[in-house]
Amino acid sequence: MTAISTETTTRTPQTLGLIDLPDSVRDSIGRALAAEPDPTLDIDRAMARYHQIFATLPLGLLQQILDFGRHNDAPGVGYVRNLPTDAELPATPVGGGPATDKKTFVAEGVLLGLSGLLGEPVGFLTEKNGQLVHDVIPVEGGATTQTNQGSTVFLNFHNDIVHDTIGRYDVSNPDFLVLSCLRSDHEGIAATHYADARDIVRVLDSRTLELLRSPLFRLNAPGSYVRDVAGGREVLSDPVAMISGPEEFPEISSSANGVRAMTTAAEAALDRLQAACRETAHRVHLRPGEALLINNRKGLHARTPFTARYDGADRWLQRTYVRRNQWSIRYRQTAGDRRVHH
Repeated sequence: MTAISTETTTRTPQTLGLIDLPDSVRDSIGRALAAEPDPTLDIDRAMARYHQIFATLPLGLLQQILDFGRHNDAPGVGYVRNLPTDAELPATPVGGGPATDKKTFVAEGVLLGLSGLLGEPVGFLTEKNGQLVHDVIPVEGGATTQTNQGSTVFLNFHNDIVHDTIGRYDVSNPDFLVLSCLRSDHEGIAATHYADARDIVRVLDSRTLELLRSPLFRLNAPGSYVRDVAGGREVLSDPVAMISGPEEFPEISSSANGVRAMTTAAEAALDRLQAACRETAHRVHLRPGEALLINNRKGLHARTPFTARYDGADRWLQRTYVRRNQWSIRYRQTAGDRRVHH
């Protein structure tokens, strides 16, 4: 497991990119975002306006973010720092959010503005009721779960996947996630980890890779689906491989809510995969004004435990699901919203 350092950013292949905004750019973008209304009132208008605002980034920074979303050899995770923040925040919302008393929407503008440079934010009815902006906060009843409500347990290395009746949970899933920090946990110890598949395969032996590339695994549906739709029972995918694609550009799939190996050898390979993730992962302690751009296909992410107090000052992140193209999941689109899917 590697903490962020200069050495981390110069490895080949580069799997972590650092993006720092100058103070003057942060302030000018912040002023523009503070003048914008709640984006949920007209999301398409808001996305167009955020494009205008983020187009004022210095060319080098703008290209770095655009390249992150469109090139195979780009880093799997981007760490964006010195972003604008809301001048005043309400209490961290309870029950999974969203907040109902925010006076400004700078955080939402940052989140959606970055998302718009990568693709288009999408929603799923089984995740946060189809909202485009997800509030990722600890919920007392979900403290021990493998979901974004958890806090007291290590959230396993995973992709954000989407239950699909076709039997594959890695088809409709987001291409990218954007995670933005509004408020840190009390002790500042919660860390987000990202393990790039290119780093993972480098440390695994050939037999383990052969097993992980074989359809010997079944992914459990996301915790939100299991909790809210399936009544707590497992809803397993068809047998799938966990690693696929060419050796130079592998794709990896795993579910936080449980992976069921179909043989004892596959179970051992699954254990070695988790160990490889811990060995190679980048680690970030997100602070207000910082965001992660996460390629949801190139790698797996995780979160360390932290102490939630449920006192209105708990850790508060916001998240978007981003897809480069909605055409391939058009069979899931809802009648009432072009960005929301079943």
